[in-house]
Amino acid sequence: MLRDDVVQPATGRGFAAAVQPVGALTVTTDTTGLTAGEVTIAVGDFAMPAYRAAPAGKTNPPVVLVVSEIFGVHEHIADVARRFAKLGYLAIAPELFIRQGDAKSYTEMPKLVADIISKVPDAQVMGDLDACVTWAQAHGGDIARLGVTGFCWGGRIVWLFSAHSASVRAGVAWYGSLVGDATPPKPKHPVDVAAQLHAPVLGLYGGADPGVPPAAVERMEAALAHGSAAAKKSQFVVYPDAPHAFHADYRPSYRKEAAEDGWKRCVTWFESNGVVWRGSRALRRNRPRSARPVS
Repeated sequence: MLRDDVVQPATGRGFAAAVQPVGALTVTTDTTGLTAGEVTIAVGDFAMPAYRAAPAGKTNPPVVLVVSEIFGVHEHIADVARRFAKLGYLAIAPELFIRQGDAKSYTEMPKLVADIISKVPDAQVMGDLDACVTWAQAHGGDIARLGVTGFCWGGRIVWLFSAHSASVRAGVAWYGSLVGDATPPKPKHPVDVAAQLHAPVLGLYGGADPGVPPAAVERMEAALAHGSAAAKKSQFVVYPDAPHAFHADYRPSYRKEAAEDGWKRCVTWFESNGVVWRGSRALRRNRPRSARPVS
């Protein structure tokens, strides 16, 4: 449990220490026309910080949960939330590691994983995301149009939450792990729950990502093919030359072409599966010309 006497950094501000220096291509989305900033979401008796961005004055917006990488909700994740808000979404990015510690303060990724990330139980995360959905409904969001997207660690969570929650309409997983060994915090992995998906998931992956080799994608595709209707509707797009974290515009791994194409596919996937702000022309402008997987 987070101690009351520990001062936590503001959610959505600054960049994680482990990814300094920040790259020159970093995208910055302003807050004009938005209601944006930190909120607190009740999870039982725990007050979980989250970054929220929504179109100001709009009623009943669709809801998108934005699940961070291992670095927590720093400026890039907040910016992604603002990008969704500009398209008409109520976007919520929760601090899912905060009970275990401050992920943004670590300078060494192996130590961050050992000290914090490895100790975050999947069950805790599922409960926290459920609480975000409850909060969204209480604050004007239309949870009948609920989407979830996430990056790296968060990409794995997209698959798990889409199998956990019957409320999800669509998911988009960016280069999240698909297979792995069972541990007490992580008893199952996406390949283990693929057949039980409640919502179709679009997987956006890099062909040059050693952490998710082609064999893992093939195993996941095979599991999806024998699953629910939502599982069978799920798709992968693999960008052959893209590395891990190709969407992270603040890091050297950023690949502009793949990132921009992936973003268009992401918003189109939500739109085609009913996670859309009614009357939003912006989403249709961002639709890619082709929905065929890149091989």
